[in-house]
Amino acid sequence: MSENSVSQSSASETSASPSSASKASGLDGSAKSAGKVAILGVFVADATYRAKRQPEMGETILGSGFALGPGGKGSNQSVAAARVGAEVTMITRLGQDAFAGMALDLWQDEGVTAHVEQLADSYTGSAYIFIEEQSGDNAIIVCPGAATTLTAEFVDSATSVIAAADVFITQLEQPIAAAKRGLQLAREAGVTTILNTAPAESVDDSVFALCDYVTPNETETKTYTGIEVSSVDDARKAAEVLLEKGAGTALITLGEQGVLLHNRQQSVHIPAFDVGPVVETTGAGDAFNGGFATALAQGLSPAAAARFGCAVGGLSVTRAGAAQSMPTLNEVLALLGPDR
Repeated sequence: MSENSVSQSSASETSASPSSASKASGLDGSAKSAGKVAILGVFVADATYRAKRQPEMGETILGSGFALGPGGKGSNQSVAAARVGAEVTMITRLGQDAFAGMALDLWQDEGVTAHVEQLADSYTGSAYIFIEEQSGDNAIIVCPGAATTLTAEFVDSATSVIAAADVFITQLEQPIAAAKRGLQLAREAGVTTILNTAPAESVDDSVFALCDYVTPNETETKTYTGIEVSSVDDARKAAEVLLEKGAGTALITLGEQGVLLHNRQQSVHIPAFDVGPVVETTGAGDAFNGGFATALAQGLSPAAAARFGCAVGGLSVTRAGAAQSMPTLNEVLALLGPDR
């Protein structure tokens, strides 16, 4: 395989001054040190289509809107975390194409350091996103492209980045072996670990045992526990199964019902924020995870960090797009109010 990186090194790092959206460091708006968050994940270019419904097989329908913009769970989470004050490094692979340029420009603009390798014989990922006009709900097909070649050996090239972080977060859009290696490196360095179990790929319990936090939604929770989650009580039962698999804390996102934080010490339901009409839910989970990771990295308690994440997610669904929908720190602080 021919591999080319952004610079002479096999996996280069490029950084930028944070954008105006992410210059504030402390979650209280002070100049306290920003928490460091390392994110292993995927960038894809989101091709988003709006229509009243999805077409049946063999059918063509007219849509009401189209947009092309940055996405991918890891990248979305990096933007979310940077905009609310974290010092973020994104670890991934890209192709050498226009979509790679979109990724690098995005991270430059958002102040995200990129630990990136570019492959000459692959492509930067893309996603088809259908948005239902009436509800803002979505259905997605992801082709991660070059990110499907992420290996444990490549993740080893980011050992120092992961070890220097306060929080490490990864997902399952890239190969599980790469995600597991990142979690192992973080655990060995004493870094807090978060696994966002999306999409719900098959994962053995040895992976859960590396996770201080797992953050599935209701659908993913059913996949891993066999429990249909339609209430907070259902989520508690499912969370117990996740703890039995080895996770330190289960943080189950429940859409408009908020989040359940459940571990051996506490079980706390954090309600969702009702910010306004829902425009699009595509990046809501990524917004929550990026906000939660940032708050943990800056020393908030798990429950307070989950509430912060809920505020980030609640604001994100009131606007279109994935990365584009992520709120700024000032917007989040205003929503949380003086009792934050």
